[in-house]
Amino acid sequence: YDRSLFPHWITISGSCNTRETVLKRDGSNVTTDSSCAAKSGSWYSPYDGATWTAASDLDIDHVVPLAEAWDSGASKWTTAQRQAFANDLTRPQLIAVTDNVNQAKGDQDPATWVPSRSAYVCTYVRAWVQVKYYYGLSVDSAEKSALQGYLASC
Repeated sequence: YDRSLFPHWITISGSCNTRETVLKRDGSNVTTDSSCAAKSGSWYSPYDGATWTAASDLDIDHVVPLAEAWDSGASKWTTAQRQAFANDLTRPQLIAVTDNVNQAKGDQDPATWVPSRSAYVCTYVRAWVQVKYYYGLSVDSAEKSALQGYLASC
């Protein structure tokens, strides 16, 4: 796996890239400068319940991490398919979250990581399943077991 095989944060509209588009979508009262960088706003991270007022405190999480996608079938995709996956604004694949929470998640799947905020776990695992299904990505046995367990209590 090499992250550069998934071209991400491409230009979406005007001068706005994927990250900036998600920050505008997921924030409240977001203002941007002429290059589309968020100057101010408020962002709620559903993973941990924290609210941030500086975009630098946020990462854009790939719900299904790029490395996980690679291991689950994206290694067979074209670069264009990997780019579409890495910048998907249609499915619940990209979300603004607290940066250190995203970094702690890394490339883990739900067998080893779900958001600490229990009220969001069902939303998270449903999003995981939706993204994996849409892209035809495989699910390993530990991941499947964890997903079934979480979904049974939703």
